[in-house]
Amino acid sequence: MTSKIKKVLTNTRVIILLIFVILSIVAIHPVPWRKGVSIRNVIMNSSANIAGIQSPKPSTPPTSREFIESINNIPILNLEGYYNIIDKVEINKTLQILTNKGKYRITVREKTAVIDLNETENRTVEEIIQVNETINGIITLQNKTINTTISTPKTEIVNYGIPEDIGLRVYTAPTTNLRKGLDLQGGTRVVLQPEVKLSDDNMTFLVDNMERRLNVYGLSDLSIRKAGDLSGNQYILVEIAGANEEEVKDLLSKQGKFEAKIGNDTVFTGGKDITYVCRSADCAGIDQSGCSKSGQNWACRFRFSISMTPDAAERQAELTSKLGVISEGGEEYLSEKLILFLDDKEVDQLNIGSDLRGRPVTDIQISGPGIGLTEQEAAYNALMNMKKLQTILTTGSLPIKLNIIKIDTISPTLGQDFIKNALLVGVLAILGVFVVVLIRYRNFKIAIPMFFTSILEITILIGVASLIGWNMDLAAIAGIVIVIGSGIDHQIVITDETMRGETGTIYNWKDKIKTAFFIIMATYFTVFVAMVPLIFAGAGLLKGFAITSIIGVSIGVFITRPAYAAVVELLVKE
Repeated sequence: MTSKIKKVLTNTRVIILLIFVILSIVAIHPVPWRKGVSIRNVIMNSSANIAGIQSPKPSTPPTSREFIESINNIPILNLEGYYNIIDKVEINKTLQILTNKGKYRITVREKTAVIDLNETENRTVEEIIQVNETINGIITLQNKTINTTISTPKTEIVNYGIPEDIGLRVYTAPTTNLRKGLDLQGGTRVVLQPEVKLSDDNMTFLVDNMERRLNVYGLSDLSIRKAGDLSGNQYILVEIAGANEEEVKDLLSKQGKFEAKIGNDTVFTGGKDITYVCRSADCAGIDQSGCSKSGQNWACRFRFSISMTPDAAERQAELTSKLGVISEGGEEYLSEKLILFLDDKEVDQLNIGSDLRGRPVTDIQISGPGIGLTEQEAAYNALMNMKKLQTILTTGSLPIKLNIIKIDTISPTLGQDFIKNALLVGVLAILGVFVVVLIRYRNFKIAIPMFFTSILEITILIGVASLIGWNMDLAAIAGIVIVIGSGIDHQIVITDETMRGETGTIYNWKDKIKTAFFIIMATYFTVFVAMVPLIFAGAGLLKGFAITSIIGVSIGVFITRPAYAAVVELLVKE
């Protein structure tokens, strides 16, 4: 028996199987001893964000994400321990949060709200603009300081007298790199459909545009991809872990249409009329005039340079050529302002220097406000508003309106129940198969290798999913069930062909295995062909089932089942 085990472990096909198993375990990176909570997301402009805690990147492996070790020197072992501390925080108290990547001091602020009074107030600030001037016969771009009157919303601050949310969104620290789908970890899934049919290039642009826009809001665990069905309908599937339905609706309902108007006439729009948007520090950032306080609010202004197309510059020249000149604060401006609109809502008004009248200038500056309760908050809001405008000016508005076809929201608690039930059913299924196989063959030399082959097959499949970042959801679990079933079926075919002995018409061991694998390959291609259409069916909701089934069956056919055939041949052959 010892010599047979040695032959099994030194068999080439078994060695290949063991190598894949080891690599899969490395990819899965199991850390079952880990306790505590990991950071899923950090709300922008929250106390945690101001303290320096950043949202994890979507590509970060789960076990590599920042997790909280202690708060105020109290170890955090689970979600209950975390919320027991957070729920008892007091206004102006300091939290010392220790993570595996650093130590942070967070000051708990009072919950407030800024209420719009539907009134505006005017404020004069200094602004630096770039204009073309002729010096010694050469047209050069020069900086010019002007006083600009801006209109800011008049607001009122309401204090609630309770602590503000510190802005951390956490979940139980993952113990493997296997990514859980929304079915298992909770979140929101939205199926969107364009109003009209788009080309592949426009669909790709739309998906990239939406991903950039959603990332601006600091969301992690974000998945957005094209999908379709067998009828040719186009869909976009958006999955966001840890976000509720209302947040997702609000983000996806904004088309991001940017327009700059003089009066009722559009000068330029985001995207097609813009050739360059500055993002570097030398031509973008907080205005050099600084921030100022008005009432209880602070206001900062951002500015960045853009370049327009010649056509847009000509439109500006044509529209400004008809305007008069007025004096304001010792400076001369045109009688109309350049008004900026985002999603048909006015976001800012810019004075136009009198020297720009009738001139087709392609290089101009865009500016806008950021308002907050503190100077730091106002500056942060100004930078975020600038980043949003830069993104919209670069990418333009979404090329088509999107309709929300379906929204699924799953709570984390329900997801945990799914995991427990799936594991329980999986274990019972494998044990049931083991018992049936043992009764059928009455031979542990057959039942035990078949049992461990199924386990190793699932291990490699999970390792591949962890390596490529594939989300494991209920559809994928159904695919694993298909893989286990086909695997057992193929192993029974191999076993029966191997044990036919002298009663069969084929006596050569290699020929017996070839016969078994002819049956297996026929079944494999049948499964492969059947699963390919499911990748494109059901708006992509069945993609996890199809991909998992194809990958799992491929692993079985090319890695685990050849190894099983070698083991059975060596152990059973007399």
